[in-house]
Amino acid sequence: MKTRKIKNANWKFPKIVFLIFLVFIFVLFIQLSYLSLSPTIYGINMDEFALNRNTISGILPASRGNIYDSSGTILAQNVSSYTVIAYLDESRTGNSKTPLHVVDKETTAKKLSEVLGKDEDDLLYLLKTFSEQGKYQVELAHGITEMNKEAIENLNLPGIDFVENYKRYYPNGDFASYVIGYAKTNENVETDEDGYTKVTYEIDGELGIEAKYNDLLKGKDGYLSYQSDRFGYKIPDTKETRIEATNGANIYLTLDSNIQRFLETAVKAVNSEYKPDWMMITVMDAKTGDILGTASTPSFDPNIRDITNYESPLVTYLYEPGSTMKTYTYMCAIEKGTYDGSATYESGSIEVEGTKISDWNGGRGWGTVTYDKGYEYSSNVAITNILQKFIDKDDLKSCLESYGFGSYTNIELPREMLGNIEFNYPVEVAAAGFGQGITTTAIQHLRALSMISNEGRMLSPHIVDKIIDPNTGKTIYESKTEQSDQVVSVSTVNKIRELMYNTVNGTDVGTTGSAYKTDSTVVIGKTGTAQIYDNETGGYLKDSNGYIYSFSGMFPASDPQYIIYAAIKRPNVGSSSVLAKQVKSVIENIVKYRNLQDDTGKNTNVKSLTVESYKNKKIDEVIQSLEDYKLNIIKMGSGDYIIDQYPLKGEKIISGDKFFIKTNSDTYTMPSIIGWSKKDVQTLCNMLSINCTFNGYGYVTSQSIKEGTTLNNDLKLDVALSDKKSIIGAN
Repeated sequence: MKTRKIKNANWKFPKIVFLIFLVFIFVLFIQLSYLSLSPTIYGINMDEFALNRNTISGILPASRGNIYDSSGTILAQNVSSYTVIAYLDESRTGNSKTPLHVVDKETTAKKLSEVLGKDEDDLLYLLKTFSEQGKYQVELAHGITEMNKEAIENLNLPGIDFVENYKRYYPNGDFASYVIGYAKTNENVETDEDGYTKVTYEIDGELGIEAKYNDLLKGKDGYLSYQSDRFGYKIPDTKETRIEATNGANIYLTLDSNIQRFLETAVKAVNSEYKPDWMMITVMDAKTGDILGTASTPSFDPNIRDITNYESPLVTYLYEPGSTMKTYTYMCAIEKGTYDGSATYESGSIEVEGTKISDWNGGRGWGTVTYDKGYEYSSNVAITNILQKFIDKDDLKSCLESYGFGSYTNIELPREMLGNIEFNYPVEVAAAGFGQGITTTAIQHLRALSMISNEGRMLSPHIVDKIIDPNTGKTIYESKTEQSDQVVSVSTVNKIRELMYNTVNGTDVGTTGSAYKTDSTVVIGKTGTAQIYDNETGGYLKDSNGYIYSFSGMFPASDPQYIIYAAIKRPNVGSSSVLAKQVKSVIENIVKYRNLQDDTGKNTNVKSLTVESYKNKKIDEVIQSLEDYKLNIIKMGSGDYIIDQYPLKGEKIISGDKFFIKTNSDTYTMPSIIGWSKKDVQTLCNMLSINCTFNGYGYVTSQSIKEGTTLNNDLKLDVALSDKKSIIGAN
């Protein structure tokens, strides 16, 4: 019995162990049930936690569309730019034998400052301050180029890295700037509920075509989402959500880059010497309404946005046009059938309800002259008589409206203005007849002039040729020649052409357009001189250069192919001669460029060339093949074969243009770049991998690397630019 009691007592310990184990199993079961059945664990939504932990999502960025000229040359495009990052935390290096963070802040700041063009002390301040604050990294510079990125990489600085993004780039710089406009990279900073900051960049158009067609150009970003493993790789056979990006449309303008270049040269030449408030000049195809070129000054480089005025001279400037409006007053009287060009009037001055209206030559006039001569002489008294004898106020108002003044042309540019052609009292009517007291835009004049070149039918102006969807290759818009119904008769057009011909080509002393006569073709046109109204004084300016001078014309006379309109406000010489000189230059360049047969049977031989690829070809053979085109060939190096060229294959150039050829040489020497444009210098620097900086605007007046110097990667070219006329003439 004693032995049995001892055995029963020994079984108490296993029971206790069993009970503890049973309780432990029960607790595990409860915990498992909680983890399995409850959607929220310790306040955390497990579905969201699992989704966030295993799901990788991001934006598939759309590429902004390009803008081209009529031949397909790029005028605006996206290029890679980079943000310079400096990693400061030692933890980034970890066990790596090579340091992956900034070790020597002083050396890093010094070397980066030389490439970035930033102050060394400023960079050092950023590196030290953010490091002391325990920051993991700091951004040192934004928007640097591929060339600068490569230069920094060659420094082999520990802890320096780059983040790639995109910016808008305009290869030609200050070139049709108010047409193309500009697009700017905007930074969007978003902070989520957990305090994490996300920075995204978006390019948005803010002026010109970039703004007008911003939604089409920018496209639509895509989206990607997928399940990943702990290393970030996509888990096989799991669902992926992918919405492809829709790239932005490509826009082709009606601009001809060569004609545009003629116009840019003209306005810059005037601006540098005569300092007008503004000048504009535009050329339009007389048969289609396509704007082939339009330039103005002051202007701006869309890459740096050195803008002093945000209004487009072509469509937004409103001003009193002056005597170019006489064309339409005469046209109105001729079309009505009451005009008698051989009838005479007494020139000099005339009174209208107590107000004296005088001719431009101080009221002296030219004695008794015909109304035809009154147009040729640009007589204000002739207009006043026409509005008293041949047509009245209502006729003039109706005519100007039917000719498109006071209404939109609907050209594809933003912020087009209407102008004002309201007039009531007899003096106001007379003034409106010779272009004072009313306001118009340059594009309205171009549209109205198209009646004269197009047998009495008015053309709608266009500056966008077509829009292509790069995702499908389909044309989503294409401009067509749009002409109105017959506005004036062919006989009226022929009479106006006759008057415009005499205004430019007449030989009388009083003929006003003689300065626009050229030897290369026969030009017809009408000059204009408008007094400038001063809102502060409530009257017209009285100083010697208080005028807007203008010219509206076309050529060749027998069958006009081109319409040209130009205007200049307050040049410092108080004369229209500065405008005439440049308009003639533009006309003569177009005649040469387009090989126009003029009315006298003359023909010119300036040639255009569609560039081929000359890479890997012998330099001597290529130069010989290009000899007839009379190009300005810039040869780099003394090698036998060509390894690079600019312009590239498919682009067009004409006689006198620079053509850059790089040979397979061991060394390259610095050429003289005096008189070159900024664009040409940039081309040279890119091809020879030279770091260059520019000071000023216009054309090269000095270079820091002397002609003949052997180039190497350590040299930096500093270029001074100026708009001096003597420099513009250099080639």
